[in-house]
Formats: sequence, structure tokens, C-alpha cells
Amino acid sequence: MHAGKRFTFLEFAVWTRRDVYKLLVLAVVPTVLFAVLDWKFLSISWVPIALLGTAVSLIVGFKNNAAYGRAWEARQIYGGIINTSRAFGVMVRDFLAATDPAAARTIFYRHFGWLTALRYQLREPRVWETQSSEQNAEYQHTYYRIPERETPLDEALRPFLAPDEQTFILARKNRATQLLARQSAQLNGLQRAGHLTEFQLSQIQAQLTALYDQQGRAERIKNFPYPRNFSSITTYLLYMFVALVPYGLLKEFATIGAGTDLDGRTIWLNIPFALVLTWVFVALDRVGDSSMNPFEGGANDVPITNISRIIEIDLREMLGETDLPPAITPVNQILL
Repeated sequence: MHAGKRFTFLEFAVWTRRDVYKLLVLAVVPTVLFAVLDWKFLSISWVPIALLGTAVSLIVGFKNNAAYGRAWEARQIYGGIINTSRAFGVMVRDFLAATDPAAARTIFYRHFGWLTALRYQLREPRVWETQSSEQNAEYQHTYYRIPERETPLDEALRPFLAPDEQTFILARKNRATQLLARQSAQLNGLQRAGHLTEFQLSQIQAQLTALYDQQGRAERIKNFPYPRNFSSITTYLLYMFVALVPYGLLKEFATIGAGTDLDGRTIWLNIPFALVLTWVFVALDRVGDSSMNPFEGGANDVPITNISRIIEIDLREMLGETDLPPAITPVNQILL
């Protein structure tokens, strides 16, 4: 998540420069052929191009709205995880403080393990994600690091789980789910041992069910991409539009200076204006692509590492601990 006021224009320019190079070539070639070789037949009526541009703007806008919707839903999910974690922690502490404080601490720390396992699972790359693209990989390498790619999962889980439990969890595919299952098993054991009443158990289990639900919603966003048919048609129409724009503007700029001292020279304005127009569409499409998968580790992602740390600090304070981990702060205005 970008924690500043805005991305600078220089960041945008560098991030999209590869597209700018391609768009520049697309603008220069027809302009040179038209102006130097006098290939007047290259000029195309602007009307069909404008109609295509209207369709492209609509479908790119639809794509960006969908990207924002996915990102906002992801943030709502983690907002729910914050609230449910606090409620879960308060119940575990208050219900077990007098009867079995050691068990309460184990459950708290296993919850930290669940938060850790979940964020590692959500950071796993998928084929359709864009973090591995040249521009995103370069931006990430320049401005920030993804914690889940820097520290192995077993090392991240070590402070929270007993060695035998960590070995058991690491051998499972969906580790977050198994950690919640072990929470439930221990809580049921505590109820059978008389440390929890049936009512208290049902209250805590309701919070575990909510955590299962929130994990499933996050996994749905992670594992179901923006439909490939919509994504593909957007890309094809966009490429067609940006390729045709310089041809549609040739006649317009060739006639601007007619009858003046600029006659024959204004055609060269086709290059910068076509470049700017096509860059706007391409940049909007790139923004949508980079916002579509809110857990992959991009600069615009939901800061699940930071949120997990906030929950850990809150719950440790509930236990009365004073040796707390530091809060995660933005690096170059990027908060993960």
C-alpha cells in the first residue's frame, strides 16, 4: 500500500517507460512515412478510431472498477480479521485467565502462527499475477522488499509454535486451515477438562468460524483471477487502438498549418500528441493490472504484513507482555 500522498510523475514515467518506447515507435513510423515519403494513403479517418477508443475507454474503466472492488474487498476482509482476532483474544484471555493461563498463551501464539501462515499463503505467486512483470519487479527491487520472500516460513513460525507442532504444520498444504483446526481441538479439550463451559466454548468457536470465513474469502480473491475473457479482450482492443491512433491523427496535424509559415511542419506534432493520448490509455490499463491481485506483494496491495503485526501487538498486550515487536513502518512510502 502506498502510504504517501501520491506516486510522483517520475515514478510513473520510469514505471511505464518500456510502454513509452513502444508507443513512440508506433507514432514515429507512420509520421515519417507520411511526411518524408509522402505516403498520404496512411491517413485514416478519425471517426472509426474514435468509436474504438470509446469502447476501449469503457472496458478499461470496467476493468479498473473491478480491480478497485477486489482491492477494497480484500481490505474489508483483513479489517474483519482485525476485529475477530481482538474478540477472540479477549474471550480466550478472560475465559482461561483463572483456570489455565498457559493454555491461553499457547492459543494466542498459535493465532500469531495462523496470521503468519495465512499471509505467506496469500503471497505465493500465481500465473496470472503481475508482480513478476519487468516494470513491477523493477519497482519492487528499487523501492521495497516483500517480507514473505525474505524470510522462510519455518523461521517466521518458530517463535509462535512448539517444535513438534511446527513440524506437523509445515508438512500440511493449507497450513492456516490446520492451525485453526488445532485451535478448535485444544479448545474442545479444555471444555472436556472443565476449564471452559459449553457456553464459553460456543462463543470462542463462533470467532474461529468467523476466522475460517475470512480466510476463505481471502483465498477466493487470491485463487480466482479477474476473468481471462474480459482481460484478454481489453488487451486486444487496447493494442488495436494505440496502433491506429497515430494514423488517425495524420491528416489533422498535416492540415493545421495549411496557409501559414508552418505549412508542412505541423505534421510532426502528430508524434507527441499521439504518444500522450495512447500513453493515457496504456497507463490506465497498467494501473488496473497492478491493482487486480491485492495480496501478491505489489506496491498497491493490502498491507497484510503490517495488519498481522498490529494484531500481534494488540494480543500480546492483552497477555500483559511488554517486550513487543516493533510496528512495521513504510519503506519509501510503501507499506506491506
